[in-house]
Amino acid sequence: MKVLVIGSGGREHAIAKKVSMSPKVSKLYCAPGNAGISECAECVDIPVHDFEGLANFAAKEGIDLTIVGPDDPLVAGVVDVFENRGLRVFGPRKNAAIIEGSKAFSKDLMKKYHIPSAAYETFEDSKKAIEYLKTSKYPIVLKADGLALGKGVLICNNYDEAVQGVKQIMEDKLFGSSGDRMVIEEFMTGREVSVLAFCDGTNILPMTSAQDHKRAKDNDQGLNTGGMGTFSPSPFYTKEIDEYCRKYIYQPTMDAMKAEGRDFIGILFVGLMLTKDGPKVLEYNARFGDPETQVVLPRMKNDIIEVFEACIDGKLDQIKLEFEDNAAVCVILASDGYPEHYEKGFPIRGLQAFQGKDDYFVFHAGTKQVGNDIVTNGGRVLGVTATGRDLKEARKKAYEATGWIEFKNKYMRNDIGKAIDEA
Repeated sequence: MKVLVIGSGGREHAIAKKVSMSPKVSKLYCAPGNAGISECAECVDIPVHDFEGLANFAAKEGIDLTIVGPDDPLVAGVVDVFENRGLRVFGPRKNAAIIEGSKAFSKDLMKKYHIPSAAYETFEDSKKAIEYLKTSKYPIVLKADGLALGKGVLICNNYDEAVQGVKQIMEDKLFGSSGDRMVIEEFMTGREVSVLAFCDGTNILPMTSAQDHKRAKDNDQGLNTGGMGTFSPSPFYTKEIDEYCRKYIYQPTMDAMKAEGRDFIGILFVGLMLTKDGPKVLEYNARFGDPETQVVLPRMKNDIIEVFEACIDGKLDQIKLEFEDNAAVCVILASDGYPEHYEKGFPIRGLQAFQGKDDYFVFHAGTKQVGNDIVTNGGRVLGVTATGRDLKEARKKAYEATGWIEFKNKYMRNDIGKAIDEA
């Protein structure tokens, strides 16, 4: 098979690496890819939003399967473009990707179909939102309705903070047009857990659990980012919780989307809050999580191409997902100043230290090749992942491996997975 992966981040590097291990694959392309992906795939200089260009390439090269990584092209309808051209593609269509593209849609869906989640209200007028805040309980959560690179959520501790937050989102357009509409939501407390699941429109097959660290600084301080590190599995996601979620969250979500005429085929990412009243949905995403993918896929035993094809063909009930009885931890090496202001273009040293080591991985997120050097080219630069017998061993190895890499303004959190030690 000839396979094309669309995207250029750490998530796409993890997907491409897993795809490259399939005996079914003879040639792998990635558009546009990055310096790390180029080691396992041929990178093609086509932007992720050039749908016609991507489809033309797939048709011309006889691509047998295209896998879409990022949220933006999915929400904008890249899958529909490919399908209309008779091209085989993995990911939800535009009318299903709305589950991530609109927070208001997903909240309304959960309410209509009795899927456990936080109480909420939706607003298109900042004055009405501010009026609502006068009678709200605090802390409270403000969410831009549309996509915002994983950063469109503000947690406000009091009325004044919340008013400022509404103005930032709806009037100052902190997240652009994503803030034309917003959701104000009850603040939930508990452990956050991420579960990625394969979907074929009818069946849903959850993968192993993971836990992300969104805040920029240690001890969950600082601004929300796209994710500073993650670990898998979550010790808090027990067999009983898994059974509850399958019965009351995962399958009902699939059934709800089907009932709405929006069959969901692709990856459903369910962000959960394990509250004292049971698991509730924090958010849905319509694709692999980043950086959750960097700890989940290295633990997966299955040939991922077989699973992708089963999703597209509606045969997911014939697949048994298997994961290694181990653990993985990913620590993000970022550019100091991320997620706000940071410099790019610094040479990265030490990448060769990962070669030939089966239980260590370095996934490129924001890198590019300049002459003989690989240089920094983003806020999140690399995801350093290690596997181990258990979470403590994996964490120790991941942090050891971060020391192999050097670049100017290198920054990381030092407490990824620290909660494991307290579990």
